Order: sequence, then structure tokens, then C-alpha cells
Amino acid sequence: MSLIRQVSLLIVLALLVGLMGALGVSVGSMRAVLQDQARIKNADNAQSLALAVSQQGGDAALIELLMSAQFDTGHYQQLRWVQADGKTAFAREAQASGGRAPAWLRQALPIEAEPGIAQLSNGWQSIGRVELRSQLGYAYDALWDGLLRAAAWSALLTLLALALAQAVLGRIRRPLDALVAQADAMAEGQFVTVEPSKVSELRSLTDALNAMVQRIKRMFEAQTEQLGLLRQQAHCDALTGLSLRKHFLAELASALARDDLPERAGLLLLRLQDLAGVNRVLGREATDEVLALLGHALQQYTERVPGSLAGRLNGADFALWLPAPAVLEESAQALADTLKLALQQGGGQGGNGVLRLALGGAELAREQALSQWFAQADEALAQAEGQAAAGQTIGISLRQVPARADAPVLPSGERAWRAQIEAALAQGHTRLLQYPVLDRDGHLLHWECPLHLGLAERSGSTPDFVNAQTWLPLALRTQLTAEVDLAAVAAALQLVRDDGQMRALNLAPASLLAQDFVGRLRDLLRSQALAARQIALEFDVSAAQPKSFELLRELSRSLHPLGVRVGLEHAGAQLQRIERLYELGLDYVKLDRAILVGVHEDASRAGFVRSLVIFLHSLQLQVLGEGVDDPRDAQALLDCGLNGLTGPWATGHQVR
Repeated sequence: MSLIRQVSLLIVLALLVGLMGALGVSVGSMRAVLQDQARIKNADNAQSLALAVSQQGGDAALIELLMSAQFDTGHYQQLRWVQADGKTAFAREAQASGGRAPAWLRQALPIEAEPGIAQLSNGWQSIGRVELRSQLGYAYDALWDGLLRAAAWSALLTLLALALAQAVLGRIRRPLDALVAQADAMAEGQFVTVEPSKVSELRSLTDALNAMVQRIKRMFEAQTEQLGLLRQQAHCDALTGLSLRKHFLAELASALARDDLPERAGLLLLRLQDLAGVNRVLGREATDEVLALLGHALQQYTERVPGSLAGRLNGADFALWLPAPAVLEESAQALADTLKLALQQGGGQGGNGVLRLALGGAELAREQALSQWFAQADEALAQAEGQAAAGQTIGISLRQVPARADAPVLPSGERAWRAQIEAALAQGHTRLLQYPVLDRDGHLLHWECPLHLGLAERSGSTPDFVNAQTWLPLALRTQLTAEVDLAAVAAALQLVRDDGQMRALNLAPASLLAQDFVGRLRDLLRSQALAARQIALEFDVSAAQPKSFELLRELSRSLHPLGVRVGLEHAGAQLQRIERLYELGLDYVKLDRAILVGVHEDASRAGFVRSLVIFLHSLQLQVLGEGVDDPRDAQALLDCGLNGLTGPWATGHQVR
């Protein structure tokens, strides 16, 4: 029982005891007063009757007639004339009058008045005594009326006292509720402060908790900064700040496997010609400045273009990946102009033949293997080097690699895209694939279920089921991601009803921006409440950026009462840029393959992953790894504290 309930119960009991005590005292006082009044009345009536009898000259017949007439007035219960020799000369009795008072009151609070006694005389001669008892019905009625009035006033005063006590308790309860909410938020990894309480006993507690929240928040901020330093050491080149070769290749491989990026993209390679010769002519410091300038120029793309990647492959080679079609030529020319101007402003060496750059790039479909990307870009880079050797300061060579002949035929035009996606949803041409997410012991945590849509070029033709790499850009373009995601959730609920196993679905961050998406999603899950407890919803880490941060937080808060889990996927370096990660109310985070590859042979990468896992565990988040294919990496990641893994390694295991 809560403290407020205990205090409320204590107040109610105290008031009830006070009420009963007050009623008892009041009723007892009224009973005593009524008994005294009845006794005095009996005595007065007896004296009056005795005086009247003394005027009858001792005539027994007249005395009896007088007493009989007096008794017949109806106000007496008993009247007796006892002669001097002890014999009863006259006696009359009547039943006790009923009145309005209930019978239980007469039994519980009897009024016992002494009879009135007076001596009878005839002159100086005693002729006996008279004994008289009055009816007490009127006394019980008065006692009952007084009891009702006292109870009514006591009840009214009690209600007023309870209302006042409730108001006072409410004033005390507000700061207590705020402290409880603060403690609950802290348990969920959220750090909120409350207003200092006006109750002096609670003010010190409020101040202490606020100070503790601030200290813990500063500790997490410091830990986030430390993670940034570890990431810089493990993944980035110290001179340029770009990703090292191993990390860039891992990031690129992860990006090629993503579902939410365009179907085609471009890879641009940049090479500083004859690095050794430049170093001899300009010196080490000047050469480092040139390399840092190249890195800064590429870094600007990663800051301006979402999803782009930049890395330093070796001493003289750099790479830039652009996740957008038909922008390679424009980007290469803009980068060449920027570099030429920057090199000239940096000392004029760019014009005297010392510095020569080669830019070679290729645009391919993302389905192409990583080796094919670099093979095409390397060929273009070799041609660009020939141009630079022929006297150009910056040589540029680009190539377009057509899609495979067996690639699925996509609709042309936004209207056709929308029609085919809507047709696939209307006809139920949806299919969920299943990939296991396993814990350390090989037990299934959940099934990862990407959605395939069946798109048909003509009405009535057999649909080709294509993965999200194909249909998601079309859905984003036509603003149909919300409809597709709702269809995926409905399909997952059906699978859960069939076997009761947990399913995790990848939802598009763009769906959060749809006006009625959250409400429709909540209604769908609430309509199948039992199956909804086995559903997990994942959003790309970009959903935690300021544009959709509040929407994601609201989604988490609205779905948690239904038992639905919410997580982030493809998480990596972006986590340290999410200032209020602890406020999202997440259940788990899936780390991107780019930061997991090669941890078994790189202590710095393993150290960064371990620190990241500790940080996320401190926020009460489950940490999973995605895209793991090397058993040695899998074991190293589990040793780093990850709760589960997915990818080819997990697919090759038998699910328990």
C-alpha cells in the first residue's frame, strides 16, 4: 500500500473514531439530561398530587377518584397509593408508550428515572404515600432527534475535514509523484529534473535527486565523448579525419546491403600523383597540409550528403561514395574545381606542376559486388592518371556501368510506380523473409523479417517479388512507405499467430512523418493484442535525428503498453551524435556491420565496440550485431558483451 493511501486511511480512521466518540459523548449527555428531567417531573407531579389529596379530608373514595382522574390524563406509566400500614389502596399501570424512537435505541440507551414519591396526610395524620412514574416515550423521541441531529452535523463536519485533508494530501502528493516519476525515468535511462518541493521535508530530497540526475547525465555525456575518441582512434585516419581503409570498406559493404538507399550509386577515387616526389619537393609538413586539405574537401560531402562515405585508402588514395544516381559527373567536377582552387590558395604549388590529382569514378547498381565497384573505379582512375601525366593538374575519368540484363523490370514514371505498389498491397502480393537473430547459446531471440513486394509490369502478369532495395526508393518517392509498413506489420501478426515466435520488422523513418501512421499502427496492434506482444519494430538510426526524434519517442511510449518492442538498426558512429538517446524509450540497438567487421584481429576496433556495448547496456538497452559472417568475429563480439547476432553466421546455425 502506498504512503498516501496509508496516510489517507489513517486520517479516515481518526475521523471515524472522533465521530463515534463525539456521538457517544453527545448521546450520553442527552440521556443524562433526559433522565434528570424525568426524575424531576416525577417528583413534582407526586408533590402536586399529594397536595391535592390532602384537601380531600381523608375520604378514601374521593382520593381514589382523584388519583384515577389524574392517571387517565395518559402521561403516567404507574400510579400507586400505599397506606401507612403498607397496604396498597390504589394502583394503576399502563404500557410504555411507543413514540418515534426505534426499539433498538430503548435497548441500547435505556432512560431510567426514579419514581416520584410524596407523603399523604389528613391534617396532622399520615394516610400513606403516593408513588408515580411518568411515561418516557417523549424522552426517547427527544433522544432520537438529538442523535440524528448530532450524527448529521458530525457527518457534515467529517466530510469537510476529509475534503480539507485530501487537498492537503494532494499538495504533498504532487512532489512525491514527481519524485516517483523522476526515479522511474532514471530507471529507463531518462534524466529529468523536477521543481524543488515547497514541503520542507521533501525539498532536501528533491535537491539531492536533481543533483544525482545531473551527475549521471554528465557521466553519460563524458562517456559519449570518450566513445567519440575511441571511434576516432579505431576507425579514422589521424591526419585527415577520414575513415581508414578497413573501416571504409566495411562501411561501403554495409551500405551496399541497405534497403533504404537508391538502387544506383557512385564511387569516386582520388589519388595524389607521385606522393614520394611531392614529399621530397614540398617537405613533410607541407605535404601533410595538402593531404589534410584533400581530406577536408571530401569530409564536406559526408556532412552535406546523407549516407555518403569518405575514406583514406592509403597514403595517396582517397575514396568517396555517393548514394544517389546521376550525380557522379557533377560531383566529380565540383570536387575538382574545389581542390584546384584550394591548392592554389594553399601556396601556389598547384600551378607549378608539383601537385597533380587524378579523379576516377564509376556509377553502378548497388547489387554489384564490392570487388566490381573497385574494379570499375580503378580502371577509370588509371585513365585519369594518364590525363594528369599529360599535363593536366586534375585528370577526371568517369564511367557508367549498366544494370544486369536479368534485373527486374521496374515501372517508369511516378504514377506507374505508385500504381504497381498499390496493386501489390491490394492483391496481397507481400512476402516476409525470415533470418534468425541468435544469442550466445544459439537460442532464437527473434526473426528478422524483411518485406518483399510482388511488382507486375502489366495488369494480370505474374509479379516479380523484389526486395526493399528495389521498391523502397519507389515507395519513398510516392509517399507510400506508411501503407507498405502497415501491410508488413499485418503479415507479421499473422505469422506470430501461426507459431507464436517473435518477429522484427524494418519500418521506414519516413512513415513516422505520415499524418495518421502512428494511430493506425497502434489500432492494428491493439486489435491483435496477444500477437502484438511478439512484435518488434526497427527504425534506421537516422530516425533518431532531430527531424523525427519526437515522433519516434512518442511511438515508443504509445506502443510499449501493448508489449511491442522498439529498436534502432544500422547504428554506429551516429549514436554519439544523438544527444538524448536515453529519452527514446528503446528496447534494443542493432550495431551496423561496418563497426563489427574485423574485431577479432583489431584490438582498437574491439575496444570501441566493447565501450559502446557498456554504454548502451548502462541505458538498459539490449545490444545486437547485424551482418556478421566471420565466426571469429562472432565470438569476439559475444565476448565484447553483445546480446545477439544476425547475418550469415546466424543463418548457418541451427535455431534452438
